[in-house]
Amino acid sequence: MFLQIVEQGKHEIQLLLNAVELACANKWEEAHNIVQKFDTAPAAWIHAVLHRLEGDLVNAQYWYQRAGRAMSHSSPFDELILIKKSLGRE
Repeated sequence: MFLQIVEQGKHEIQLLLNAVELACANKWEEAHNIVQKFDTAPAAWIHAVLHRLEGDLVNAQYWYQRAGRAMSHSSPFDELILIKKSLGRE
């Protein structure tokens, strides 16, 4: 059971990293389709940045709250790099 949970976590991280890469490539909709499948703080954080990229700051603020984070003052792309690092990839 524990190994299954670990493997699910690894799979989620890989998908979230993929969403970050898509967002960096201006493929907002594809990235959004990935993150909305997860109910975790990292997914919510990416979701928030995607809405910042879209220009929907009200929705972004909602997702920052779900992620337990304050809205960033850095550029969305700089924040995506920070997210990537936090997920263990530089």
